Amino acid sequence: MAALGKLGNYKNFGLLIIRVGLGIMFIYHGYPKLLGGQKMWEQLGESTKYVGIHFMPMIWGLLCAVVETVGGAFLIIGFWFRPVCILLLVNLLVAAAAQYAHGGLSDAAHPIEDAITFAGLIFLGPGKYSVDKK
Repeated sequence: MAALGKLGNYKNFGLLIIRVGLGIMFIYHGYPKLLGGQKMWEQLGESTKYVGIHFMPMIWGLLCAVVETVGGAFLIIGFWFRPVCILLLVNLLVAAAAQYAHGGLSDAAHPIEDAITFAGLIFLGPGKYSVDKK
């Protein structure tokens, strides 16, 4: 379509939309987990058992909450973009494993979709509208 053909000139703006949108949603979901305290972190960290990690669930849960919250903020500004994408990808793979164990593929679909998005963003980079711009 000729009318949409020029949109390719705005790839950096598209990456900004993706970064801001995902960043806001990860802060929205991560901040309550971060404020939830020790009990919340332990419950959250129990999900690591689905990927073979059976020790220190409270620490893993705290790290999960920090990665979601701080990682979401870093996504928005495009700071440490690729390392943040890798951390969020790992976070989502654990979430997908836990959701799959509880309800199958239909429950794991959302974290799998987000994980695929972050896997792609690792290769694309943050775009020019970011702190990490090159």
